[in-house]
Amino acid sequence: MSPLTLGLVISLVTLVVLFSGIPIAFGLGLVAMGVLFVFRGFDGILFLPEKLFKGLEDFTLVSIPMFVLMGAAVACSRAGSDLYEALSKWLNRLPGSLVVSNLGACALFAALTGSSPATCAAIGKMGIPEMQKRGYGDDLAAGAIAAGGTLGILIPPSLTMILYGIASETSIGRLFLAGVLPGLMLTGLFIIWAMILCYVRGDGRAYRQAMAVRWRDRFGALPRILPFLLIIAGVVYAMYGGHATASEAAGVGGLLCLFFVVVLYRMWRIHDLWRIFRDTTRESVMILLIIGTAILFGYMMSDLRITQAIAEWIGGLEMGRWWLMVWINVFLLVLGCFLPPAAIILMTTPILMPILLKLGFDPVWFGVILTINMELGLITPPVGLNLYVINGIAPNIRLGTILSGSFPFMICMVVAMVLLSLFPEIATWLPDAVMGKQK
Repeated sequence: MSPLTLGLVISLVTLVVLFSGIPIAFGLGLVAMGVLFVFRGFDGILFLPEKLFKGLEDFTLVSIPMFVLMGAAVACSRAGSDLYEALSKWLNRLPGSLVVSNLGACALFAALTGSSPATCAAIGKMGIPEMQKRGYGDDLAAGAIAAGGTLGILIPPSLTMILYGIASETSIGRLFLAGVLPGLMLTGLFIIWAMILCYVRGDGRAYRQAMAVRWRDRFGALPRILPFLLIIAGVVYAMYGGHATASEAAGVGGLLCLFFVVVLYRMWRIHDLWRIFRDTTRESVMILLIIGTAILFGYMMSDLRITQAIAEWIGGLEMGRWWLMVWINVFLLVLGCFLPPAAIILMTTPILMPILLKLGFDPVWFGVILTINMELGLITPPVGLNLYVINGIAPNIRLGTILSGSFPFMICMVVAMVLLSLFPEIATWLPDAVMGKQK
């Protein structure tokens, strides 16, 4: 059997195993061990535990539980509600002000947590009922939160970019900086669409005209959210000012977030702290297990020369580099309809990276493109995670309505990818300006 045929068979088996409902980490590990046992015998799997633990020795991985701790501390408090309330008071004069407030709150909360489902749940629980009550359509209310939640894996600190950086051996600091301007651009595209739709349909107009917010109320909403915004600024400054590594900055950020939720929200009881540390441990272990078993999966693919054969086959296709990039994104989008971003990145990056480097694509730029593609997958059926999170917190809104409301925001993501392809400097300028051009 040729390596390409074997790779196709293994891919189909892997998809069947993952679709069975087995946890991603266990599914990847079982496939890797099973295939190596079949083709290499018992001796082929004896050293796999050593391979797994050696793959987790990377010091950069320490940043993952620390950033997860930041997110868990914020998600378990009322920080999301406070962000939402503060923005709604500051933006009340804009068309579609409440939708714009929710999108802004999603962007800020995403920067604090790095988690799309957590952003959807935290902002959506308050934002969707408020938008419904004040005259906004169900489609726009649900679609805005579903799309806004996806910003959690683009705006730094982003766990998805950490995983991509580890898998592709790309600087995580550069990736974080590369996500800033595209994240702001995508948030801006979401806001522009929401404002246009609200202006045309008149959603929320009566509420906006009736609502009067005093400047005292606006400034009074800031004290509880400013500390968390300062934490983000501090983490970014420490990392890019040369004062700390990503892991050290993440550790300080996690400690400060924990301190502020205890002080500002009085979450000092054992029950509250247990919930924060329980969520942190659960998500961190899940991510690290996926990383470890994905390393085994990648080793298996390389040992059987499947990775090399796929790279040679794609490299030999007679098509332009941009057409190839289009098909790579289509392939990733299809995978994103069924699998979570972490699994896709760790499975495909080792295969795609040699091809991308051969074609002259910047790995930092591609990391941003890949992340936006993964965002699309989060609101694309049949397994669009954010769609089901929204359906869970707003069961009175049909899944079809959530999907129809999300579709224009999907178009915004495609537009963002096109703009990044036409003007790659949107992603690469800030890393080059702060950290110098790559050699």
